[in-house]
Amino acid sequence: MLLDRRSECEELDRLVADLRTGQSRAVVLWGDVGIGKTALLDHALEHAAGCRVIRASGVEAERELAFAALHQVCVPMLAELESLPAPQRGALRTAFGLESGNPPDRFMVGLAVLGLFAEVAQVRPLLLSIDDAQWLDRASAEVFGFAARRLGTESVGMIFASRATGDQISVRELAGLSEVHVPGLPDEDARALLALAHPGPVDNRVLDRIIAECQGNPLALLELPRGFTPAELAGGFGLFGATALPRRIEESFRRQLASLSPTMRQVLLVAAAEPVGDPVLVWRAVDRLGLSADTDLASQEQSAGFVDFGSRVTFRHPLLRSAIYHAATPQERRNVHQALAQVTDPVVDPDRRAWHRAQAAAGTDEDVATELERSASRAQARGGPSAAAAFLERASELTPDRERRGQRALAAAQATLQAGMTDASLRLLALADARLLGEFDRAQADLLRARIAFSMNRGGDTPSLLLKAAVGLAPLDVRMARDTYLEAIRAGWFAAHLAGGASLREVAELPA
Repeated sequence: MLLDRRSECEELDRLVADLRTGQSRAVVLWGDVGIGKTALLDHALEHAAGCRVIRASGVEAERELAFAALHQVCVPMLAELESLPAPQRGALRTAFGLESGNPPDRFMVGLAVLGLFAEVAQVRPLLLSIDDAQWLDRASAEVFGFAARRLGTESVGMIFASRATGDQISVRELAGLSEVHVPGLPDEDARALLALAHPGPVDNRVLDRIIAECQGNPLALLELPRGFTPAELAGGFGLFGATALPRRIEESFRRQLASLSPTMRQVLLVAAAEPVGDPVLVWRAVDRLGLSADTDLASQEQSAGFVDFGSRVTFRHPLLRSAIYHAATPQERRNVHQALAQVTDPVVDPDRRAWHRAQAAAGTDEDVATELERSASRAQARGGPSAAAAFLERASELTPDRERRGQRALAAAQATLQAGMTDASLRLLALADARLLGEFDRAQADLLRARIAFSMNRGGDTPSLLLKAAVGLAPLDVRMARDTYLEAIRAGWFAAHLAGGASLREVAELPA
């Protein structure tokens, strides 16, 4: 049930009503962890009779996989893909790895998704629910934001739910959309919810403290008391420390997990580490680990209320997944990722398999690093530089050879800059600098350093840095050197003059 959510429900009801009249709308629900955003999404979908409903959610473990969230949304609609113009159809198929080709243009992918939504909505209104938007991969967030800002009369609705303090790269892509801020419950409703969830005796002073500590957060009101004994609720003090609310909720989950058997905790850990929610993969990994996976085990966990092993593996709350994963030891997590890697098809899903293998590695491993490098190439081909950067950074960490580690760190820094993350690019470049030995690698590092400087201040010492890189590249790669000289000239236009006293004419006259 929803308490004190009348205005939010009315806003979502209006959105659904507008779809039925041929209008399109998009809205973002902002709020803290556990504030009730998912319950509001459920309300909208329950009242969307006559609409085609598609649910998706951002997954923290998939933030580095380009177009992962977009794939969740579009897979049920791929039958309509052939109705799109050829350039749009090709861009989307390349983004999803259905065919090879040059990295797809993001604008063309956005147009394809917008066209796909409109095509599907011709049959009946389309309502998209996207939860945990703070965990969207950047490529998907860009496309979703692009499409949402261009909705017109297609009968398409998009509802996003995101934490108020989430990943800024994903969240900022939703800027400009209609917003609904979801506050905490007032004290009276908070008490009513607590009484419904925990009907046993609660000391008034303890009750007052729980209400004050939870700050109207429904998830906290439901979950925090579960970790305490009836005696503690009836008269205990000092129930909560000074940690932030989401941390307290996770600690409550961990106390509940402590009551489970070691086997059940390991099964839950497998489910938490498998981001797709594929029950077949989960149970195959459970078997690979040699755990007892009889039919009673699933029913026990469902009755425990932690996770539902249905057509998809779903947790009671995303924080529960996080609590399960982080409560495990590093070795337990490595064992689970190793099992998941072994049961993931290397042909159908090579990138997730590579990522699981990387998470399972305890030390350097050139074989895994090479596999990650191949995943990075596929990510770049799909137009996902941030995903490529993540693969390359982990590949660098796993590389035993010092110079090769530096080269992969440099490649990761280049992909990170391409994704627009200058601070991360500088950090990776610093790691690469200490390991690069070859002249060409050092010249490339100088070029990247100059490009980072140019992206940050559009002037200053950028022209001289580019000039230094061009001079270093001249005897090694004439074409790259010529392109770098041209970059130096463009930077000089921004800076008005070249640092170090060189003029635009002097740069132009240098041999290339």
